[in-house]
Amino acid sequence: MSAFVKAARVAELAPGTMKQVAIGPRRVLLANVGGQFFAVDDTCTHEDASLSRGVLRGEWVKCPLHGSRFNVRTGEVVEDPASETLATYPVRIEGDEVWIGTPS
Repeated sequence: MSAFVKAARVAELAPGTMKQVAIGPRRVLLANVGGQFFAVDDTCTHEDASLSRGVLRGEWVKCPLHGSRFNVRTGEVVEDPASETLATYPVRIEGDEVWIGTPS
């Protein structure tokens, strides 16, 4: 069972935008894809680069360092050089608040 942590307000992230949030010691990327929110690790699995400094196109985020792309819905690698999937986190909306689940 996950514990959920308030991460943002819905109005903070327009569709097509993303931001980094701190969930305890984790850096998590929160993305709004067409009005749906998704959360994945913010650190590229190829190098230690913050994906929130990259570019979000549809459901893909591109790493600003070497260009790896990941699907923010699934965490899967879409384009090299990264080869490891990102961890994903459950997201729920309560009123105007976005909550991210963390492993227990």
